[in-house]
Amino acid sequence: MRQNTYNYLALGDSYTIGEKVSLKQNFPYQTIRLLKKRKIHFNEPTIVATTGWTTDELQDALTKVRLALPFNIVTLLIGVNNQYRGRTVEDYTPQFTQLLEQAISYAGGDATHVIVLSIPDWGVTPFAKGRNRTKIAKEINAYNAVNKLIAKKYGVHYIHITSLTRQAGKDLSLLAKDRLHPSAKDYSRWAEKVAAKIETILTK
Repeated sequence: MRQNTYNYLALGDSYTIGEKVSLKQNFPYQTIRLLKKRKIHFNEPTIVATTGWTTDELQDALTKVRLALPFNIVTLLIGVNNQYRGRTVEDYTPQFTQLLEQAISYAGGDATHVIVLSIPDWGVTPFAKGRNRTKIAKEINAYNAVNKLIAKKYGVHYIHITSLTRQAGKDLSLLAKDRLHPSAKDYSRWAEKVAAKIETILTK
C-alpha cells in the first residue's frame, strides 16, 4: 500500500520561522518530525513568514508568492507585531479575517484542515523590562479573543499556546538567546499540540 505524503503550509511571523533558532527547530519542522514518528509523512513545510510582519505585511507577501496548491494542512499565527506597533484590535479583525479566508482557500477550501495558533505573550520576557507588562498581556488577550472568535466562526481548529509562552517569565530555558523569542524547547511543546491536532485531522 502506497504511503501518502502530505503538504504543510505555515503562515506567520518570527514565531513561525523560529527567530534565533535553527530552521529545523521551529515549530513547523518539529511538528512534521513528530508526525513522521507516528507514520504520518510530510514533505518539508512551506513557510511564508518573516520576523516583524504584521497582518497586512503577510497579506502583501502572499500576493507575490507562488504556492503549489492545495495544502493538506495550513497553520496561521499572526498579530504580535500589530500589538507591538500599537495598532488596534479593530484594525486587526478584518485583516486577520481575510488571511484566514486565504488560509482556508490554500487548504482546498476545507476549513477543517486549517489551524490557528494563539499569539504568544512577549511581555513576560526580559526584553520587555521597563514596559507595562500588564498592559501587554491585556492587549495580547484582546487580540487572541478576536482570532479565536473568528476561527470558531469559520470552523477552523484553534490551539492556545499563550499560556505556555507565559511560563518563560519564570523559566528562561523557554527563550532563545535574545531573551525574546521562544527556544527550541518551547517550540517543541507547540509542536506536540499541533502534531496531535494534525493526526486527528488526517486519521479521522
